[in-house]
Amino acid sequence: MAKLNPYRPFTPNPDMVARCPDITGNEINGVGEIEPRRPVPVFWAPNPENIAFGEVQKWFYMCQPDSPDMVAERAKRQAVLDSILPDVNPVTVEQSANAWTSSLDRFVGSGDCEMVGATAMKPEWLFEGQKTEFERVIMLGVNHDYDELKYAPEFRAGVEVVRQYGRAAAVAKKITAWLLEQGWNAEAVTGPMAGKLVMIPPALECGFGELGKHGSLINPEFGSSFRLSAVLTNAPFADTPKREFGIDEFCSKCRICEDACPPIAIEPDKKVVRGVERWYVDFDKCIPYFTENSGCAICIVECPWSLPGVGINLAQKLAKRSARNKTD
Repeated sequence: MAKLNPYRPFTPNPDMVARCPDITGNEINGVGEIEPRRPVPVFWAPNPENIAFGEVQKWFYMCQPDSPDMVAERAKRQAVLDSILPDVNPVTVEQSANAWTSSLDRFVGSGDCEMVGATAMKPEWLFEGQKTEFERVIMLGVNHDYDELKYAPEFRAGVEVVRQYGRAAAVAKKITAWLLEQGWNAEAVTGPMAGKLVMIPPALECGFGELGKHGSLINPEFGSSFRLSAVLTNAPFADTPKREFGIDEFCSKCRICEDACPPIAIEPDKKVVRGVERWYVDFDKCIPYFTENSGCAICIVECPWSLPGVGINLAQKLAKRSARNKTD
């Protein structure tokens, strides 16, 4: 039996509801659409005036407490975003594709990030109306301090999320600067704002894990307790392989995030979204709680894969089970 959820029942704030547009977020995201198409920003627009849920996004900011810690973290992140990048070096460094990809490990070793990967750019990852001449995507992951994130949905966890988005932006800018110095043009893509491309599909492609029932990536090392940024470039990085651990099947049987979700936004079954069958969180149920509670993150914290040290053991058990099934 699922444990009692202390955040249910949840009733959305009428003032927030009044800000919702006539079109639903699920419609914008393409739920039920069988034909592939590019995504359209539904939230986290750089300019809220440009999206249907812009007034709801403004409501999110209005709900945030006046916190010196949050102000400081946002200021640090903004300083990173405003930092000036060097010009492209006219002398281009040439090395093998494998050497380029291996060189990313230094940014993990230095503590700038915890995950790196590379893959070929796909047009369907770009938001509608965006374009790029770059052919490669470098994906970067930064791990949360679980001892801070575990307080979700309290504001303290929201501060930790902003802190890690700041780290993700910093490493994206650092790698972009490094590539420019090597004579290769590059562009940093940072979250949480919906900029040029969606982050999860290329992260899946380059081996960061599998999509979980709660709509976030899961991998054995960090569960879902990490954030993403990216760098676009034409430097010839070798692909890092896609990885599967049995997480998709695990999620199909697990209900922990479903039971933990205050607005009951996590579905038990997959949906077809823009031509792809996948796990999908009901945007229109999720966003009222999300906006009123510092971005929530309860599903990430409650996911068993996110508990420190648990994911690796789960992956090993699933691998052994898979091996037994193949020999039976």
